[in-house]
This record gives sequence, C-alpha cells and structure tokens, in this order.
Amino acid sequence: MLGRRAALRSSVQPYQSIYKTTNLATSRTVSSICKVARFGTYAPQHLQRQPHICTRSTATPAVAAPNKRERRGLSSMSLSDGPKTSIRGELTDLFRGALNGAFPDASEAPIIAPCANLKFGDYQCNNAMGLFGRLKGTPNAPKAPRDVANAIVAAIPANEMLSETSLAGPGFINLKLSRPFMAKRISSMLTNGISSWAPRINCKRAIVDFSSPNVAKEMHVGHLRSTIIGDTICRMLEYCSVDTLRLNHIGDWGTQFGMLIQHMADSRPGGLGAEGGSDEDVSDLMELYRAAKKRFDEDEEFKGRAREAVTQLQSGDPAFMKAWQRICAASRKEFEAIYTRLGVTLQERGESFYNPMLKDVVGELMEKNIAEISDGATCVFVEGHKIPLIVQKSDGGFGYASTDMAAIKHRVQQEKADWVIYVTDVGQAQHFEMVFAAAKRAGWLHDGADSPKVDHVGFGLVLGDDGKRFRTRSGDLVRLVELLDEAKRRCYETIKGRKEEAGEAVDEAEVEAAACAMGYGAVKYADLKNHRSTNYKFSFDNMLAMQGNTAVYLLYAHARISGIVRKAGKDVNTLAQSAAITISHPKEDDLAFHICKFPEAVEDALTELAPNRLTDYLYELSEKFNAFYVDCKVIGSDAEDSRLLLVEATAVVMRQCFSLLGITPLYKI
Repeated sequence: MLGRRAALRSSVQPYQSIYKTTNLATSRTVSSICKVARFGTYAPQHLQRQPHICTRSTATPAVAAPNKRERRGLSSMSLSDGPKTSIRGELTDLFRGALNGAFPDASEAPIIAPCANLKFGDYQCNNAMGLFGRLKGTPNAPKAPRDVANAIVAAIPANEMLSETSLAGPGFINLKLSRPFMAKRISSMLTNGISSWAPRINCKRAIVDFSSPNVAKEMHVGHLRSTIIGDTICRMLEYCSVDTLRLNHIGDWGTQFGMLIQHMADSRPGGLGAEGGSDEDVSDLMELYRAAKKRFDEDEEFKGRAREAVTQLQSGDPAFMKAWQRICAASRKEFEAIYTRLGVTLQERGESFYNPMLKDVVGELMEKNIAEISDGATCVFVEGHKIPLIVQKSDGGFGYASTDMAAIKHRVQQEKADWVIYVTDVGQAQHFEMVFAAAKRAGWLHDGADSPKVDHVGFGLVLGDDGKRFRTRSGDLVRLVELLDEAKRRCYETIKGRKEEAGEAVDEAEVEAAACAMGYGAVKYADLKNHRSTNYKFSFDNMLAMQGNTAVYLLYAHARISGIVRKAGKDVNTLAQSAAITISHPKEDDLAFHICKFPEAVEDALTELAPNRLTDYLYELSEKFNAFYVDCKVIGSDAEDSRLLLVEATAVVMRQCFSLLGITPLYKI
C-alpha cells in the first residue's frame, strides 16, 4: 500500500533474489496479498515453507521476540505520576490512598473503570475480589470480597469528587460523581482553556515516522491512512506538550533511480550533461516512471545500463547526483501540495539520510555477535521467526532492514527520543518486531523503565464497494489528489445548493473554504473512525452523509452549537468568569459527565494508538448534546447562563477533537 514502507509486490522473486541489490522491479509497492515485511527483509509466506537457504549458526543466540504487551496492540505510553487531568486519573489517585489506608501491606494498584450501567454509577473500583484472593490465608484476612470492598470504602479520603458509593455483586464499588464537582471542573476548563485538560504523559520527546511515499511516484489512496493516522497521533502528542518530531522517511534512494536516470539520459540528445538534465525532464514524473519501468521490464540491454547507472549514482557521479536531486525536488513539490491540502506538516528525512551510517551499524552488529554471515549475507536471526533480518546483502548492498536499523539507532541516540512510533501497513508488523528485537540486543533499547519506547502502528487496507482494494475502473490505484478533488467538489455543490434553496447570498470564497474543510475532513474522518487495524470500504456517499457518524454531520452540529451562542448575544468568556454552572436536569448531568470524559478519550487514543477512540467520543458528545438540547431550553430559560456555558463547553471540546483529528471546524454553513 505504501511506498517506502512496502511489503512484497505480488510477483515476488525467489528467496535468493532478496540478497541482490540489482532488482529494480521491486521498487516499493505493497502487495495486498502478501502480509509480510518489506522487500529485502524476509521472504514471502509461500516460500517460508521451503528449505532454509540461510543456515543458522549455533554460535549466535537468537534475538528475543517482543513482549506480549507489544502484540496486544497497546502502546508504550504511560501517564506521569504528577497531578492527573482526567477524572479516571483523579479517582485512581483517590483510591490509591484508600487501598493503602485499608491494606497498607498489599501494594495494590487501583483498578478504576467506567460503570457498565450508568444507573448504578459513573465509575467502578474493581479491586475487591482480586485483593480478597491474594489476602486469603493471611492473618486477619477478610472473610469475603464484600468485606474487602467495605474496608476500601471506609478508607476513602475526604473529597469533593464523589456524591455516593454503593456495592454491587461480590464486591464491585460503584462510584457516583458529584454534580458540583463536574460543574466546577467544566467552569475551570472554560476559564483556563482546553489545554488544562491535556493528559500528562511520561514522554518528553517523540518521533513519529509516517506517510513515507516514494520519490518519482504520485501519492495514492494507499498513502492516505499512514498520513492521517500519523498526523493525528502527532497532534495528540503535541496537545500533551510532547516535543514531537514528524518524520517523512521517503523512498529517495535505491535501485529504481538508476532506471529513471538512465532513461532521462537516453531521452536527451546529448545525454544528462553536466547539469544532470533539466526540469523539463521531470515535469511529469509519472510518465517518466512508466516509460522507464516499461523499458526496464522489456529491454535487457537497458536493464544492464540501468544497473550501471545505480553504481554511478552511489559513487557520487556529479551529473547523476544532480539528476537524482532534480527528481527528488520535483516529487517533493507534488508531495507538499497534498500535505498542504490535508493540513499535514512533516520533516523530510529519507532513506538517503542514513546511507553514511549503514556500514558502521552493520559493523557494530557483527562486533557484538548479533549479526552473522549466512550464505554470504549478513543476517540477524530473531527467535520465533523463520526468516532472518538481512542487514547486508550478499553482494554488499544494503536494504530496508539496514536503513531501519540505522534509523532506530539514530533516533534514540542522536535525536534522544523517548518514544519512536512507526505508522505503516499491518503487513510490516513482523519486520518491525525483528527490528525492535535486534535493537534491544544491540543495547540501543532495553527492558528498563528508562529505555526509549518503540511502537508499530499497523493499519489495514482501503477497499472499494466490491470489497477489493480500492482502484479506478482501469485497475490503477486511485490518485490521492483526485480523491480530494472529488470530495471537495461534492461538498461545494451541496453547500452552494443549500444556500440557493434557502435564498441566501452565495459568497464563492466562503463556500470554497467550507467545501475544503468539509470535503477533506470527511475523507479523514471516514478513515479515522475505523479501528486502524481493520480494512474499510471507501464510499463518498457514506462519508458525505449528513446523518450518522460522519464529519459532515459533526461539522453541521458544531455550526448549530456555535449559532446558539451567537444568538444568545452574550460574551461567553466573560460569562465563564462570573456565572456558575448548575446541573439539575438528568440531560445536563449526562452532557456534563461526557464533557468531563474528554481527557480520558485522549488517554485511551494514545494508550492504544487508535484515533477511533477519539472519533467515538466526539460522535457520542454530539448525541449527548442533541438529547440535552431537546429537553433543556437554553435561550430564555431560567438557567440560561448555566446552560450557555454547557453549550460553549461542548463547542470547545468539539473544536479540540477536530483539531486533534486534523479537521477544520465550521462556525457557520
């Protein structure tokens, strides 16, 4: 699906060819069939059953496989030990005191979870049964789990959070939040800003590796998921005040450039010349790539010269270097146009950046007896994997595994990252397991609490209505620019048509801006609302629907909420300083409680590295607000000021959700 983060093309070569650098046809396209790591790293699944070509030495022990936490899809993120911004975090601290008071020798960590049935409470403390089992047989042990629960409740420190507690079943402690506590919490957020609710996590500096298209190829729908999932993760980290480096590890080096540059040279009467061709040669990169690839596949003589061109490029030939730079610059311009439309910022650091480090990295792995020579290739064998991580090929060349080993070392040792996150397709999970395991063996990572953390964020495919990989009628992958154009066009027609039907004046610039926000937002939201590991069907009709869990519906909802505040004609910032929020109606209670749960939604999204936790929260917030607005009159009611503040709090939280998802809010449509 992605460029640099590629699995195998559907027509893979035999395993022997993995060791060669001269196979230009492998560029970097993902096979939707082979769910294995990138080309040059290990063999396709149907070849794994064949006899091993790499004979394993008994001298070098295998690298340990990742732990179970990594396999469960939970990230390495943890909350700081300081003051908590979520109610769940505050309750955890509160019950830590209760558990220490009731059972000081137990060293029990609080287990706080939402109540399954809100009729009985908002949260539960679920420690009693497990603690009873561990205390059984000790002196003065409680006789039943409910005795444990009663002791915990009796030891709860004085607080303003809880209005009541109750026991259920064998020992569940139901917790009901105090309405004045929730009201005070929301008022504080309105006064101090939504940033005061940002989770505090144990990470000062994070690196997120995402998007990663290939130079000389257009971005297509397959790049969408990595780009927007990675951007959302970055936005959440930045919201939590984490110094976040957004890296675009583009495919800007490799054997395909020999093919491209040689074709450029052949197409010019005088060859490349001292300037490495001209800008006109790279004005249509897709045409350049198609023509060069066709010749490479059909012309053996050209294929040989293309391989020679790779050698000249790698040796630093000035004309070839200038041609390479020209191709990269043209691609960069096209990439930036897409990123600008999506509101995504990245720092380019392609494969070429790590070239000077590769020999030293392989040398270190050999010196530490982590890598070994097998059938001429330098390999790292990882426990639990049949195929090795190949860090240097038999002909002396380097591949993706080499680059990724150099990258992870540079990121933790030079960039001083506390957390490194890779956002690629799920087919590369095994590859990254092997890279992380090898890095641990090298000592760049370790199992201690102070070790940099690493996570792979895998995602599924974008499918068409037929359930197959999303393509055009001609069978090509859908170009991302065309997809964005179509989404914007449809939104423009809808917005303009609604204004004309309502007899409103049409401001073309205003409609254009709204169409961009809605169209691009709809494309992003339709992807992000699905769990990243699953495939999903791409449908313009579904994503642009004005009802249901879509960005269009939520943007209209936000515009309506903003309209209520405008209609009231009051300065809500001043109101937040002077008026108090009172919660008396059940729907006010429901809305206030859900508003207060926003920090937990961010915590959960980061813990699971799953943006859909945030979209789920946002959609439910809009539903809670609708129910509140139906039953609770705002403007002209006796509780107008209080309810206006609840309306504004809803809008503030919605806007922050939009910001984290990379969606531009609309205040008026």
